[in-house]
Amino acid sequence: QVQLAESGGGLVQAGGSLTLSCAASGRPLSLLRISWFRQAPGKEREFVAAIRWSDSTTYYGESVKGRFTISRDNAKKTVSLIMDSLKPEDTAVYFCAADDRRVFDGSYPYWGQGTQVTVSS
Repeated sequence: QVQLAESGGGLVQAGGSLTLSCAASGRPLSLLRISWFRQAPGKEREFVAAIRWSDSTTYYGESVKGRFTISRDNAKKTVSLIMDSLKPEDTAVYFCAADDRRVFDGSYPYWGQGTQVTVSS
């Protein structure tokens, strides 16, 4: 079992920055692939970014490339999502998700509770 806890959401003006954190526990971190997803009201869940803990390989959704950065901190056992140049359309609940299986099939067995990000225009 992997436990995830998000923090760092809040209200920010357009053009501003915000950093989200996802604390992971329960399994060796080197096994984990951790991702951020978001879901806005009335919309489908959207992939934001992912990082493979073992080698820090990163992946980004098209809508956030060049604006968001995902990284990991071994000492703190956290994954951060640094969000710059925020737009009102980035407003959503942001979820941290994790997979610990040897073969990744695109799904995530573990999810955090989510944290709200609101970007005002």
